[in-house]
Amino acid sequence: MARATGKTEAVYERLKQDIESLRLRPGAKLSEIQLGEELGASRTPVREAIRRLSREGLVDFVPGEVARVAPISLGGVRALFEFRMLLEPEAAASVTVRGQTQERTLEPFRQLLAKLDEFEASFRAMDDVRQAQSFQDFYTLTENFDHQIIAACRNPYLARTVRDLRSQTVRLRHLSQSGPRRMLTSLDEHRAMLKAIVQGDALAASAACRHHLAQTLQALMDSLTGQNAEFGSEVQLDIGG
Repeated sequence: MARATGKTEAVYERLKQDIESLRLRPGAKLSEIQLGEELGASRTPVREAIRRLSREGLVDFVPGEVARVAPISLGGVRALFEFRMLLEPEAAASVTVRGQTQERTLEPFRQLLAKLDEFEASFRAMDDVRQAQSFQDFYTLTENFDHQIIAACRNPYLARTVRDLRSQTVRLRHLSQSGPRRMLTSLDEHRAMLKAIVQGDALAASAACRHHLAQTLQALMDSLTGQNAEFGSEVQLDIGG
């Protein structure tokens, strides 16, 4: 059982990475036999990994039918961010409140704030080519911020739900195309969240988080709408999801 569980986890992590990075495109078929051959696994861990990814919304899976990577629709993107705007501002406020009684909670956020300032200064000094190459460094910083919020959130159910939604957002980031202007705006939005948390202002942390998500949603919608001709059926321009 331990070996089977370990293999399922390995298959799950590989498929998740491939879906998030778009190596497996939206709508792609997921053959248990083919994936098992590629990943050196039997059908059981592959099937369990697919079911787990289905629960996270990354795979469309109906028993007895061929599983597919979940498509992306503008309605689905909007619904995802509306849900995130209900949860993540509360998580940011929760972390802020916790930091007022547990000082060590704030240290990772102070460090991140300093790293954002360092990154911005370095980024602004780069030419266009180097700026384009440095986007992943910024994403690494923002992913660290997300991980720290999840780790410090006082409500385990809230933290788990926020964590499980991250995969959807990572996939959208790879599908959209954000330029330096949006990245610098996002940097300012993260700085505002970090400052509010460090300063102990839970209301400001919540508001800054909600503002960041609203701005990110608008940028994604603009980007995905513009790319629909390129991606075809991978991005569906329906309103309802």
